[in-house]
Amino acid sequence: MILTHIVACSKNHVIGTQGGLPWDLPEDMKFFRDTTKGHIMIMGRKTFDSFNGRALPNRYHIVITRDPSKQSFPSTESSPVVFVSSIEEAVAHAKPLTAKWGDEVFIIGGGEIYKQSMPITNKVYLTLIHQEFPGDTYYPQIDENVFTLSARRDVEVPIPFSFLTYIRK
Repeated sequence: MILTHIVACSKNHVIGTQGGLPWDLPEDMKFFRDTTKGHIMIMGRKTFDSFNGRALPNRYHIVITRDPSKQSFPSTESSPVVFVSSIEEAVAHAKPLTAKWGDEVFIIGGGEIYKQSMPITNKVYLTLIHQEFPGDTYYPQIDENVFTLSARRDVEVPIPFSFLTYIRK
């Protein structure tokens, strides 16, 4: 199983503000949709709540929450939703599902989930926006002693950003 962060962040490491994204980058959203489709996604409850009450189609959702009142959601066969209480429980739940949903499991946020899972992450798909934004949720610094940059593609419009791929050394 490959644990992969998929995240967009600004130069000042902002990934969110008031439950949403502080930018609109259609190309990044398309990358997220295409990359995660058909896979397992691990996320915190606030990230799941940002989907406005619907599961993303054709993905297996594992939602981490400590609040038992938030642990129910209608599930479908093509978009299952399960609730767990820790990153360790999420990874344990995902392992037997990789035969059906693919070996790459995506961690999609939020800030605390990224921070907790960084020590066990194998790969990072980072969309780095070359601008600072105000926000209230942050992505941790990538340790270049632990991860190596393996791919980069720069985009100039609508605002300059780069698709970066980091692999654990």
